[in-house]
Amino acid sequence: MIDKILLAVSGLGHAEEMLKTLKDLPSIQSAKVTVLHVVPSQSTTEAMTAKWEEGGKILANAIVSLNLDPSQVSSILRQGDPKDVVCQVADEMEADLIIMGSRGLKRLQSILANSVSQYVFQLSSRPMLLVKDDIYVKRIKRVMVAIDNSEAAKKCLDLALFMLRGVPEGQLVLGNVTQELGGKKTEITEIKPDKNSPLSAAVAAAERQGVSTRCVRSTGKPGEEICRLAKELNIDLLLLGSPDRRPSIAKSFVDIDRLLGASLSDYVRVNATCPVLLARTAA
Repeated sequence: MIDKILLAVSGLGHAEEMLKTLKDLPSIQSAKVTVLHVVPSQSTTEAMTAKWEEGGKILANAIVSLNLDPSQVSSILRQGDPKDVVCQVADEMEADLIIMGSRGLKRLQSILANSVSQYVFQLSSRPMLLVKDDIYVKRIKRVMVAIDNSEAAKKCLDLALFMLRGVPEGQLVLGNVTQELGGKKTEITEIKPDKNSPLSAAVAAAERQGVSTRCVRSTGKPGEEICRLAKELNIDLLLLGSPDRRPSIAKSFVDIDRLLGASLSDYVRVNATCPVLLARTAA
């Protein structure tokens, strides 16, 4: 399911480290990687030349640090607006996954700061793995999926099971949150899934692949509870589905309503203490 990975590098953050961790997974070891650095346009020829030289060094350093088989990695140095170029290259190469660093800015800050990662997530339909600057990238063993009956959650489940294939001591944690918008919380409890429930179907799918599962439930505000589950259960990677709410007649514009409104994916990407893989599906 993940054969082509686009790694967008800026010279800062943990994106390269995240890719190296992913490449340790048996299911992703054969994936092809394209490393992209985008050089923003400059006002003078001298400034543009300096930026190209700087960009070339960033790209070269990233490839050296990845230490991948040369047959598995390629590089692209391109000029333009980073937000647009990342989306364009992802489409050109038909990427199965985009990996980017993130400063973890909140919604309004993302708009004001012209956040590249937030913009790309809004406009790309491809799964996107965001790695905040202030988190610690760990070896992937415990993968959590925020599970419900949505198609987006099912897509995340498929991705998680793919990643955990052949991982010694790998565990799939299925987190289910009972919404309580008043903020009243409950303890995190181990549960046995009811028959014909989304959790039961997910456990059955994991068992067919020989993946160990753990089902947990809590009550509260969904975004806060998903982050609490990930932190208290020491999750290495969190997968969260995000329905496509972009207007069908305006795919080229950022969904301002989503950026300013109560978005679960926005809350989790900002507040989670582990890397977050966001998978978008059509609503």
